[in-house]
Amino acid sequence: MSEETIQLELSESGVAVDLPLPANQRDQVQGVPYRPVEFRDDDLPSALERAASWLRQTQDWLGEPVDVIAVHLDYDDRKGSPYYDLKLLCNEEDLAGVPRAIRHREGSDTGQ
Repeated sequence: MSEETIQLELSESGVAVDLPLPANQRDQVQGVPYRPVEFRDDDLPSALERAASWLRQTQDWLGEPVDVIAVHLDYDDRKGSPYYDLKLLCNEEDLAGVPRAIRHREGSDTGQ
């Protein structure tokens, strides 16, 4: 049995370098273990719309649905901070682009 490896181009935070990033500067992809992707806003519908837009872009990029483990909603009542803190807890392999790399490798292996 041969052991195959997949080469991934990852940023220093461990996500694929070409992963679509949330567009708003208040939003971010956070660290492990669950890879929360955070959307912060004083207006909850706006945060939800940005989260949905990011999910669509990322699913297009990934080529399959993103494995969202959980959705967490919290608030931050510190002065000067956006009130709502929406987090999508995502599979870190999806955010690293593993499904893309596997499809690319399989496509290369079959001469496609």
